[in-house]
Amino acid sequence: MEMETVKGKTFLRQMRSLVGLSFLELWRRNDIFALLVLALAVMAPLSMATPFGAHGASRYMDEAALLLIWGFSLFISLGAGARLFPPEFESRTVYPLFSKPISRGRLLFGKYLGAVAASWSALALFYALFAGSMLLRGASLSVELFEAAVLHFAFVALAVSISLLGSLAVTPSANLTLSAIVLASMFFFGRKLPDYAASAPAPASWLANIAYAVAPHAEFFDMRQRMIHGWGAVDGCVMLAVLGYAAVYSGACLALAALVLKRKRI
Repeated sequence: MEMETVKGKTFLRQMRSLVGLSFLELWRRNDIFALLVLALAVMAPLSMATPFGAHGASRYMDEAALLLIWGFSLFISLGAGARLFPPEFESRTVYPLFSKPISRGRLLFGKYLGAVAASWSALALFYALFAGSMLLRGASLSVELFEAAVLHFAFVALAVSISLLGSLAVTPSANLTLSAIVLASMFFFGRKLPDYAASAPAPASWLANIAYAVAPHAEFFDMRQRMIHGWGAVDGCVMLAVLGYAAVYSGACLALAALVLKRKRI
């Protein structure tokens, strides 16, 4: 019993150190501050504008501001996941990590949690800026905004796991390019894949069905139009299903990444 307590404390201490290091690594980079300044300069005027003096048209500016938040968060999350291990391999600083009693799977999971925490902190600032602009404009915060933020946080965790897996399988440039293309394509066109598969000829329909079954469904997490146009909150069961999907898909990516890291020669 005492041995298990010691192991548990060791695990928590290792996780806390790994999460803290990964978290600070993102915030030490200048690109995150550049994105925050850009978000402040672009999103605030968009979300507070009233085009042509029509207050109802401002909702389209809100949708554009939210789309910018999605773009910024995708850039941050993919970059955070992609930078976790390649610099360690290049600088050979990964050797001291493995000289301590820590498994590769535990190292991967701890660094992943740190990257997710850093990405979530940036995303929280984006949503705080957006919510503040709504309050200054006299609008009230809705349940839909809370649900949109929760689903967006789940998407960020999913994106970090995908870029982490890609960083161990391909080159950094290829990883960022492929991850961004896949996630952006599913975000904008994922809903249309079943219709395309039903109308396309055999080879193309097969590929569309495979892509729909395997590719990460970024469109599941998008609540921009539902929130902006007042379509109502999402049912709790649907929310849990989408969050469960994010957890399962992220877990599968981490399991594959752990397998690749285990077989990788350091």
